[in-house]
Amino acid sequence: MHHLRFRQVHLDFHTSPDIPGIGEKFDRKEWQERLKKAHVDSITCFSACHHGWSYHPTKVGAMHPHLKFNLLREQMDAAKEIDVKVPVYVTAGLNYRISQLHPEWNEYSHEGKGPEPLTGGFIKLCFNTPYLDYLCSLIEETVELFPDANGIFLDIINQGQCCCNHCMKGMLESGLDPEKEADRIAFARKVLENYYVRTTAAARKFNPDMPVFHNSGHVTVGDTEILKHFSHLELESLPTGGWGYDHYPMSAAYCRNLGLDFLGMTGKFHTTWGEFGGIKHPNALRYECAAMLANGSKCSVGDQLHPDGELDESTYELIGKAYAEVEQKEAWCDNVESLAEIAILASSAVNCKRESPSDVGAGRLLLEAHIPFDVIDSGMEFGRYKFLLLPDDIRLDDALKAKLELFAAQGGKLILSAGSGLAAGSDAFALSLPFTDAGWSPYSPDYIEAAPGFAPEFAKTPFVMYLPSRRIKVRDAESLGKVFDPYFNRSFRHFCSHQHAPYRTEPSGFDAGAMSGNVLYFAHPVFTIYRAFGMVYLQEFVLKAIRRFIGAERQVESNLPTTARVTLFEQPAEQRAVLHLLYANTVNRGGPGIAIPNSPFRESRPIEVVEELLPLRDVEVSVKLGRPVRSVRLVPQGTELPYREKEGRISFTVPELLCHQMVEFAYR
Repeated sequence: MHHLRFRQVHLDFHTSPDIPGIGEKFDRKEWQERLKKAHVDSITCFSACHHGWSYHPTKVGAMHPHLKFNLLREQMDAAKEIDVKVPVYVTAGLNYRISQLHPEWNEYSHEGKGPEPLTGGFIKLCFNTPYLDYLCSLIEETVELFPDANGIFLDIINQGQCCCNHCMKGMLESGLDPEKEADRIAFARKVLENYYVRTTAAARKFNPDMPVFHNSGHVTVGDTEILKHFSHLELESLPTGGWGYDHYPMSAAYCRNLGLDFLGMTGKFHTTWGEFGGIKHPNALRYECAAMLANGSKCSVGDQLHPDGELDESTYELIGKAYAEVEQKEAWCDNVESLAEIAILASSAVNCKRESPSDVGAGRLLLEAHIPFDVIDSGMEFGRYKFLLLPDDIRLDDALKAKLELFAAQGGKLILSAGSGLAAGSDAFALSLPFTDAGWSPYSPDYIEAAPGFAPEFAKTPFVMYLPSRRIKVRDAESLGKVFDPYFNRSFRHFCSHQHAPYRTEPSGFDAGAMSGNVLYFAHPVFTIYRAFGMVYLQEFVLKAIRRFIGAERQVESNLPTTARVTLFEQPAEQRAVLHLLYANTVNRGGPGIAIPNSPFRESRPIEVVEELLPLRDVEVSVKLGRPVRSVRLVPQGTELPYREKEGRISFTVPELLCHQMVEFAYR
């Protein structure tokens, strides 16, 4: 397995041909000093950018018209002299120069839409045209010119439902119908598979061990077939760029099970990629890098080099504040394995979607409950977990049904909701569950009056649920509460007040959910609802049920607020476990509706920001490890903590949590 370093910078350099003086302020000593002060140990530098220019002499491509020397060679030599690795970036899906020279190589939608001529922006190229030959030649030249590159980073890897002349011909020759979306998608997948084979071979033409990463901005859950073309993973997740602060933990929770080393990739920008002059607060970057470590990964921070070639002083001071802390923590963050006992079986994988609201809602609830979890696809091993959560819309084919039945027979427990557990192609449940089912409710929304023990502290009366439920009646199990129907659905025929009708005064006779010894079921799509609306009363209802269901098996208990994050890992070779405690106060700033000229955003939007890092004091924690320990320490500080060990639980108090604190449990 390719082993990554912890402190990388991804240095964008997409540079217009209309800007002069390219690289003229590059200074080897200054470059080295700024990287050293920033504690950087790897930096991705550019061979070819989205504008289509190379930053070194080239016979295949074209060197930037205002560059007078081999900038990449100078950057690489300067970095390697101070033991900083240099992976090399080559644009793949975008190349503006080539898109203008060969418009017939551009990607065109089935609606006939191509690039917008009056919009300043890049144009997606089709990998089913001779452009792929050009790209492979460019990659081969790069690895031949720079055999000391520490990897090849290929960017913008996707293939749409292209209907250019080459794709139309290819679909017809393959017996596919371009008028059918399913056939267009199938052909695009075939084209993409060919891209992976050819470009990976090009990158490894002279060195079969050359690390290669293909960036599509997301690692799709369940799409594991392509991973044979990857040496490692880089998880793009800029919280301020629209991803938010809960995106990365979910992505990492899946990728740490794929057998590849991986890093998280945030940015120094206030918004997202390509921003000159935007810089986030140092505390935000400290928290983001700590979150990468806490989720089992290495770190990468995106920057964009000024056309003059000088690394921005403020940026590298910013990075240095975060990376100085990362450097101190690395020993407890390398070669780690998740100790999570609950896994989310991803709806996105089962339903072949890029992302799923139900997955996001489930992950967010577990994060807020401080329950360590992994994300898995249906091809992964279920038996390593005690609990499987199937959020909202996972229908079961015969293979998945059999796998879940085996999991349950071996003592595993299931958390299901709404349509999860229904048989594929049917409206009946595939599993034996502790309730009778009468199908989907005709009402939306309806209401829940939670049963004692599950009711939110401030909502004992019926509370609204925004999406329809299954009509279930509990059998040989505990009811989570009663469902109350509204008087009617809102329509032109009848409506009440500004939104939905109130609930009827008598319960409907159906239950809000069921809990037995090995099954917890919610009648509503609670995870999608939580992703969409974020109701605190729903959070309390769901988490009270999950905590009761897990019972004494709960791995971590604490008095942390819901905005804190908790993960638990093991370093088998070191004979220790490491608990990560994270806390930052994130707030939304900015807002929609303000026109932004000369920007791809077109209008302003809310941005999730971290500014102050506020300390939490006297954090009480209890951890169930299942094995005795000989010491509990705060690391990297090395401070021994008094602890109590009883019935397999280790209890202790962390005097102060500021941003990120690791706790080491050394085994006996």
